[in-house]
Amino acid sequence: MLGIAAAVLFFIAFLINAADIATNDIFSSVNIMLIGLMLLALHVAGIGSGFSPGGRRR
Repeated sequence: MLGIAAAVLFFIAFLINAADIATNDIFSSVNIMLIGLMLLALHVAGIGSGFSPGGRRR
């Protein structure tokens, strides 16, 4: 789920950068890309992958 959110944020950052849309400092394309990278890192680390029932995997 976090991987999909990261992809959406990367796409929004690309649109802001490609269209040269003037935004304030908080919503700049670089900040949105950094948030996307953070979400991608959390996804790769296994956080946000969903609930798994207790016990060991066999």
